[in-house]
Amino acid sequence: MITTQDLTKVYRTRDREITALDGIDLHVREGEVFGVVGQSGAGKSSLIRCVNLLERPTSGTVTVDGRDLTALAGRGPRAGRDLREARTRVGMVFQHFNLLSSRTARGNVELPLEILGLSRRERASKAGELLDLVGLADRADTYPAQLSGGQKQRVGIARALAGDPKVLLSDEATSALDPETTRSVLQLLRDLNRQLGLTVLLITHEMDVVKAVCDSAALMRQGRIVESGTVEELLARPGSELARELFPLSGGPSGADRTVVDVTFHGDTASEPVVSQLARTYNVDVSILGAAMDTVGGRQVGRMRIALPGGFDDNVVPVGYLREQGLTVEPVRAPGGAGPAAPTGPADGVRGGAEKPDQPAATGTPAGRETPVEDAK
Repeated sequence: MITTQDLTKVYRTRDREITALDGIDLHVREGEVFGVVGQSGAGKSSLIRCVNLLERPTSGTVTVDGRDLTALAGRGPRAGRDLREARTRVGMVFQHFNLLSSRTARGNVELPLEILGLSRRERASKAGELLDLVGLADRADTYPAQLSGGQKQRVGIARALAGDPKVLLSDEATSALDPETTRSVLQLLRDLNRQLGLTVLLITHEMDVVKAVCDSAALMRQGRIVESGTVEELLARPGSELARELFPLSGGPSGADRTVVDVTFHGDTASEPVVSQLARTYNVDVSILGAAMDTVGGRQVGRMRIALPGGFDDNVVPVGYLREQGLTVEPVRAPGGAGPAAPTGPADGVRGGAEKPDQPAATGTPAGRETPVEDAK
């Protein structure tokens, strides 16, 4: 649905050039929620504004729903008719709402409909339907100053849907909201994705947003995409930076007297007491250094950092056992450390988005204590 190829954006001033986007290749599939995460200055906002050509790319192409928007842009500074028509199929939700204070909620939603040339009756009917869709039918005649932050964003979402778009772009839409309101707005975006078949591209610096609603994600740094994939692929990918951010773990690296590994649980294995079974089967003391569990697509998913006594060569069989259970196993070494590489698990993972994470289950717990291990798993 959305494809960028070798997308570059360079901002030029009198004495310097700033490369905001450096050869971005991105593919967002139809009907998915795709999150782009990264720190401030990574280029996220430039990317999303180039997708609908609010910012003209310096080079590269942007294709949305099969149409090359960069080819429609022409050379002039103003958007031509073809580009304006194509943009009606792309809605955008802004971080700071961008509502007109002189218009009611209904009036703000009607604004793009006026531009599209709909009659007064058609505008009123359409705006009423959209406000009802976002849960604000009873606030249609309320001005923005009388609305909460979450309600303002819902009006912004309704306005973005006015042109019946196939794609919805979200530019840090929840960063100015409190956690509870953030969850409700994210749930609304997910509901709209499912009900209307919308493809959603959102940018954020919050990992909880990715866990809450995203099917796929990409990590941006210094104007480049350094990693991308479905959430399930990222969780099962050894060395994934996004997986480490989504499920951060505490605990030190391997040493001469212990082997530390990160174990990713996905699918049916997330509900099985695999770690305690390992301890009983091989009579090995397992210490849980850190754990992060969550619910993804209705199933438990998580990562756990465990320590086994002895070097890796002493633990080939226990690690192999974990792999046989369908887990992804990744050794944790000190920076610059060397040694034999531990095999990793299969690339299969979980499906779907995620919800708010539970608290870490255990830290530094020996596996011989049966209940803490099972609770952590």
